Amino acid sequence: MHLPIWLRRHLAALRVLLVCTVLFGLAYPLAVLAIAQLPGLHDEAEGSMVRSSTDVVGSRIIGQSFTDGQGRALPQYFQSRPSAAGEGYDPTASGASNLGPENIADTLAAPGQQAKQSLLTLVCSRSKEIGEREGVDGSRPYCTPSGVGAVLAVYSAGPAVTRVVSVNEACPTAPFLATYRGVRVECAQPGEDYSAGRLTPTRGGAPATPAVPADGVTASGSGLDPDISPAYALLQAPRVAAARGVSPQQVRTLVAQHTTGRALGFLGEPAVNVVGLNLALDHETAPRR
Repeated sequence: MHLPIWLRRHLAALRVLLVCTVLFGLAYPLAVLAIAQLPGLHDEAEGSMVRSSTDVVGSRIIGQSFTDGQGRALPQYFQSRPSAAGEGYDPTASGASNLGPENIADTLAAPGQQAKQSLLTLVCSRSKEIGEREGVDGSRPYCTPSGVGAVLAVYSAGPAVTRVVSVNEACPTAPFLATYRGVRVECAQPGEDYSAGRLTPTRGGAPATPAVPADGVTASGSGLDPDISPAYALLQAPRVAAARGVSPQQVRTLVAQHTTGRALGFLGEPAVNVVGLNLALDHETAPRR
């Protein structure tokens, strides 16, 4: 019996579908699952979960926040780096802010317009907050003392400057500079368009190397980074030690114990796993009441 050519083609496609379904929809996933149960791989396959007694308290490979119900940093714990994943460290919304280095002008709150901070202001505000929390100088280049991006919209007529606006400081805030090239600096009016001006970041007098490390003020690409730099961990050590009533050296020793080096000796940077470090703190010390 000869089947029509169109029917033979459909039957051939159906056979390919069935074979691929069995191979790649059943056999391959089951093979991967079986391999994942081998010693040395099982823990990673289960999410590298971290347990305290019998309770799961986190994962070694997914970061989490250590804040109270109002989002304030808990002083007895080391803080993770910022996260742009959802509301912060949301594993169902992994991702970055997608803001680049030229994102320096805020959108100020105005009727019918929602306020939105630029990447520069996010960095500045985080640095100021961390500086206040850790008792260090939180100033950074191109940031105002109030913790927003130090950016001017400069209007010119030929070589002469005619108008200057501090675009990230809403009125009635006094601008971080009184004058620029002899012209009085204005505060920004929410809702006004300053795109005709030339955006000019102003460095200010902050040190070239800020006291707050870069990973303390920037989110990772995934938003779920479980690690911080040793420099950021050591910056937090005095605050954690004071909150727990122990010596800073004891806390620094724990930081050193939870610091991993570069992969293969040359890839990446040394890192401190925040969940593991905080769990070790709970095991060895108790927060001061």
